[in-house]
Amino acid sequence: MAHQENPDFFKGRGAQVNTDNKFLKRKYVLDHIEGLDEPLLENSATQLFEESPKKIVSQSNSPDLSNMFSINPYQGCEHGCIYCYARNSHEYYGFSAGLDFERKIIVKRNAPELLERYLNRRNYQPVTIMLSGNTDCYQPVERRLKITRGMLEIFLKYKNPVSIITKNNVILRDMDIIGELAKLNLIHVNISITSLNESIRQKLEPRTVTATGRLAVIQKLSDIGVPVRVMAAPIIPGLNSNELPNIIKAAADRGALAAGFTMVRLNGSVAEIFTDWIHKAYPDRAEKVLNMIRSCHAGNLNDSDFGRRMSGDGPIAKSIHQLYHMACVRFLAGREMPEYDYTLFTPKGGKQTSLF
Repeated sequence: MAHQENPDFFKGRGAQVNTDNKFLKRKYVLDHIEGLDEPLLENSATQLFEESPKKIVSQSNSPDLSNMFSINPYQGCEHGCIYCYARNSHEYYGFSAGLDFERKIIVKRNAPELLERYLNRRNYQPVTIMLSGNTDCYQPVERRLKITRGMLEIFLKYKNPVSIITKNNVILRDMDIIGELAKLNLIHVNISITSLNESIRQKLEPRTVTATGRLAVIQKLSDIGVPVRVMAAPIIPGLNSNELPNIIKAAADRGALAAGFTMVRLNGSVAEIFTDWIHKAYPDRAEKVLNMIRSCHAGNLNDSDFGRRMSGDGPIAKSIHQLYHMACVRFLAGREMPEYDYTLFTPKGGKQTSLF
């Protein structure tokens, strides 16, 4: 059945609603609309909120992400990816996981300073730190604020390994620093591509770079010796699952050394946001997609079980895993990401300390 455009679909944003925040006792609601003389307007522009944290490096001890160290210079993300698990974290700031997540961005300008302080801790042993882990460190506002660039300068100064995951071509602005880190085996870059279909991309990730643009990023980084992995994530059965081999091939053709993927899971408020979205964006296949997602997570849209939550389970998940492994064997045989070099770490950023 051909896709029918929904006139109520809010173009330019991923979420179509602001879900309730379970942490708030009070909220504004619009009741008795017939009593209003004119429409009740709300600010739809992106707003920035400043935060000054005391520490910036987080450590995850989850069995699925054991000993992962990460930095999030931003909370919330203007990319508006409908499926993003990070939406739920926005509720801790008093915002909604829906439209607020895309329009109310929290920035941490002191992140480079805090990172340097972290690397200067007594007896610190170098570990790989990921940018970001929760929201994209190269989302649009980074072009102006340059917080991520400031942190890369610190990583290079101290020769500490760093891993980047992004779907934005703003990363190309920092090729000078990234190239130097690559020469020292101090960086891996992960480029996320969810779909090669531009129509799907526009609805699924409305304020992101096109797949063509992301493939160009892979090419340009690979050309200067930066090790790149493509992340086909998340895979949504019935929506983009059939694209998995093509995504891996397209990335491999442009120099990617490895690939990864995760299955979609709709925890917390994301289940409501995604369900509302898919009925508006793809009404003809909405229930089919939702049922296929449930089949991968023991009958639920949400899944918190370690080991299954990111990989899925059941016949549909198994077939997707087989598709992935076949594509890796066919298109990435003989390639691998280089090991990080932890021996180059330079305490105090190379500054000489006094003996007296």
